[in-house]
Amino acid sequence: MDVHLLVYDLSGGLARQMSLGLLGFQLDAIYHTSIELQGREYVYDGGIISIAPGTSHLGQPLERLHLGKTDLPMDVIGDYLESIRSVFTIEAYDLFRHNCNNFTDAFSNFLLGKGIPSHIAQMPQAVLDSPFGRMLMPQLTQGVNASRQNGSILGLQESAQPIAPLKAASVKDVTGHAELSALLDQAKQSCAVVYFTSATCAPCKMIYPLYDSLAEEFAGKATLIKIDIAQPQANLLASQYSISATPTFITFLKGEQENRWSGADPATLRGNLQLLVQMAHPHHPHEKLRLPTFANPNTKPVLFGKVPPMQKLMTKMGPDVSGKPEIQQLKRFIEDRANGEALDAVLPNMGHMASFLQETITKLPLEIMFTVVDLLRCALLDPRVSGYFAEETAHKTVAGILNVVNEQTECPYALRLVTLQMACNFFSTPLFLDEILRHDHLRGPITRLISTSFLDDSHSNTRVAASSLLFNIALADRRSRLGEAKPSLPEDDLVELAASVVEAISQEETSQEALQGMLSALGHLIYYTKLDGELADLLRALDAEGTVLAKKKTFPNEALIVEVGNELLGKGLKVDRLS
Repeated sequence: MDVHLLVYDLSGGLARQMSLGLLGFQLDAIYHTSIELQGREYVYDGGIISIAPGTSHLGQPLERLHLGKTDLPMDVIGDYLESIRSVFTIEAYDLFRHNCNNFTDAFSNFLLGKGIPSHIAQMPQAVLDSPFGRMLMPQLTQGVNASRQNGSILGLQESAQPIAPLKAASVKDVTGHAELSALLDQAKQSCAVVYFTSATCAPCKMIYPLYDSLAEEFAGKATLIKIDIAQPQANLLASQYSISATPTFITFLKGEQENRWSGADPATLRGNLQLLVQMAHPHHPHEKLRLPTFANPNTKPVLFGKVPPMQKLMTKMGPDVSGKPEIQQLKRFIEDRANGEALDAVLPNMGHMASFLQETITKLPLEIMFTVVDLLRCALLDPRVSGYFAEETAHKTVAGILNVVNEQTECPYALRLVTLQMACNFFSTPLFLDEILRHDHLRGPITRLISTSFLDDSHSNTRVAASSLLFNIALADRRSRLGEAKPSLPEDDLVELAASVVEAISQEETSQEALQGMLSALGHLIYYTKLDGELADLLRALDAEGTVLAKKKTFPNEALIVEVGNELLGKGLKVDRLS
C-alpha cells in the first residue's frame, strides 16, 4: 500500500517571509508532518492518534509526498504502533527534540526502511542552533507545557481516533469455500463455530453483538466464523451444509463436526460455545498446582541493556570500521539513549543501516565482529529498531549474524556471548515473538545457538545468556498455548530445546544463576503442555523430574528446583491426572 507524508506549515507562511532576517537562513516552513496510510492520517500529538486526512484545524497539507509502498499488513502495523506508544507520550513531547517529525521518521523507517526528507527532520535543530531560536526556546517551551495540560499539543485530539492493533479475536467473515477450509484447518487442534446468517434476517442481526463479544471472550480458544448466505459466493457453502434457515450454527471440535442448531437464542449460543471450549481445552493439572513463578501473567522477557564503554569498543573495532558513517550514527543513537536522552535519539536510516550490517558481517574478522554485533544489541533495546528488524524481509540482518556464529566450530567467546544477548533483545518488541515462532529460518538458528551455547563449560556467562534466550522463547510459546498469540513452537523444536536444557541442567555444577535460568526456561516450556504429546513423553523418558531434583544436593537453597522438579515435572506430568 502507498505511504504518503503529509507536510503542514505551522507558521502559516511566516517562516518563508521572515526566517532569513530572524534566523540567518531561509526556512520554507515550520514543518509538522504525519503519515497517510490506507485512508487514515497517523500523527503524534501528545500520543499516537489517527484522523481522517486533512480534517484537523490545520486544514489541507502544504505537500503530500509519496514516500513509497509497504507490503506490511495492517495488523502488524497496528502492533508496531502499539509497541512504540511508550516512546511517544504526552510527557515525552518536546517541540524541538521529540515531536511529530520524529514520529513520522520512525514510522517511515519501519514501513519503508528509510526516514522522512532530511530538511524536515533536521529543521528543529537548525532553528535551535540559531541565536534567535535559542532566545525563543524558553517561551516556546512554556507554550508547549501549557498545551500539555490538555493532553494535546496542537489540538488534534478532537478529530482523532485511538490507534490499536487489529484484533486477531474478531469474527472471521467468510464468503468462499477456500477461506472456510483454511480457517477450519487452522482450528483442527481446537474448535470453531460457523454462523450462517443473512442480511435480511432480523433475528440474526440481534445476535451479532453477542457473537462479536464471544469471539473476544474466547480468543485463542475458539475460532468464530460468520457466513452471509445472501452473498452470491456463499450460496455453495449454504448448499454444502444444507442450510435451510437462518440463523444456523454448526460447531467443529478437533476438525470434526460436533453440533448444529438453529434459532437466535443467546443463552443457547453461549452455553453451547462454553461446552465446546471445555471439550477442546480440558482443565490441565497445572491449574491445581501452586506455581507462583509460572502462573504470573506479567512475567517479562529478559533483556540485556548494559552499554559497553564506547571508546574501548571503537578502539577494538579499529579505525577502518569505527570511522564508517553508519557506525558513528549507531554509536550516537546508543549514546543518546544511554545518557537519558532516549527520546531525543534520532533513528538512523534503517534500510541503509541494515544493508551496511549485512555487508560488514561477511568481511569482518571474527575477533572484532563482536563489536558491531554489540552495537546492534544495544540499538535493539529500542522498539523502533527491533520493530524494523522483526519485519525485515527474510530477517537478513539478524539471521545472517546468527548463521555466521553457528557456522564456527570454535566461535570466539565474546562473539557468542553478545550474539546471545542480541537475540534476547529481539524481545523488546512483541513483533519478534510471532516471527520467531512462525519462521524456521529464524527459529532454527536460534535453537541451534542455544543448544551449542549450553555446552560451553568454561564460561558461565554464556550459559546464563543461553538460558535467558530460551526463557524468552519459552515465555512466548507458553503465551501462545494460553491463547495470547497464534503461532506456537513446532513439536520438534520443543523437544530439541527441552532435551538440550535438561542435559544442561544435569551438567550445571558451578553457576546458580545459570541453573535458575535453565529451570525458568524449562518451566515455561512445559507449563500447560499436552500430557499426551511428544514433549511430555520425552521428559518422562529422560527422567527430567529426577534430574532436576538431584540438583538439590549441589544447590540446596534454589527454590525453583522444587517448583519445577516436584510440581511441574512430578505432579504436573502424571497422565492419570488428565481429565
